[in-house]
Amino acid sequence: MTELWIEKYRPKNFEEIVGQEHVIKRVKSMVKDKNLPHLLLIGPAGTGKTSLVLVMAYELYKERWRENILELNASDSRGIDVIRNEVKNFAKTKPIGSVPFKICILDEADALTKEAQQALRRTMEKYSTTCRFCLLANYGSKIIEPIQSRCAIFRFKPLTKQHVKKIVEKVAKQENLKIQENAYDYLLEVSQGDVRRLLNILQSAASISKNITVDNIKEIVSEVEVKDVKQILEPALKGDFVKARDKLLEVMLNNGLSGIDIIKNIQKEILNTEIQAEKKLGIIERCGEIEFRIVEGSDEFIQLEALLAYIACLK
Repeated sequence: MTELWIEKYRPKNFEEIVGQEHVIKRVKSMVKDKNLPHLLLIGPAGTGKTSLVLVMAYELYKERWRENILELNASDSRGIDVIRNEVKNFAKTKPIGSVPFKICILDEADALTKEAQQALRRTMEKYSTTCRFCLLANYGSKIIEPIQSRCAIFRFKPLTKQHVKKIVEKVAKQENLKIQENAYDYLLEVSQGDVRRLLNILQSAASISKNITVDNIKEIVSEVEVKDVKQILEPALKGDFVKARDKLLEVMLNNGLSGIDIIKNIQKEILNTEIQAEKKLGIIERCGEIEFRIVEGSDEFIQLEALLAYIACLK
């Protein structure tokens, strides 16, 4: 069975982690002294938060690392019962080995309910001698203040083009891939600094051909073409709502795109369109509102139709 590249190329030590040098330097010294506070790692998906915590566990506990960590995804286990039972039972037992504490990893901690976060705060206080908590979150604002004040906070940044190139070159060497120069820029654009997405796209493209080009990456990601977005926007800006709606339907059906894909590309293209600044601001504001409605569960096509109707009515 073929191994997933996101696991195959997951860093095994601090030196293998690409980017986030400002975080690694501080965490490395904490691990060396075996003096780890509670940690709150904040940043976009696929930037190395989970990998860093697992490397910390390898370095601290060596071959017994699995026995000394509890890894939970808080988006699956969001309620207070998980904190009161599973987390509390793990936190109050003593660690195995010479390190005086165990590690509880709560991935997507920003998905925990406020009640669960309050219960977690008390658990963090009560069992800090036997357990240290590593909370991973995409949005720090969703973590309550009392928990933030009990943690050392590290912020992760999306990877740069140089970081992406370094990762892709390493994988290409191991997997005997040939990657066209312009494919690096395109991989950065479609992955948006998310290594998990990057490796999944690369593995899928490699299954088609060992020669990685922009074209076979496009086959995988089903990105919205700029020309398609322009063909949707141009008639709408001229007041021809019906033509814009028909083109929108055609693009969505032919490319299997979601409403979120379309709305983000419309918002991006509007910035490059030669229209009055006031119109641009109004459309961008409406894009944010429509995206929120889609995320909350509204019908994608109706919401996008509403956006095109708004653009067509602008004078």
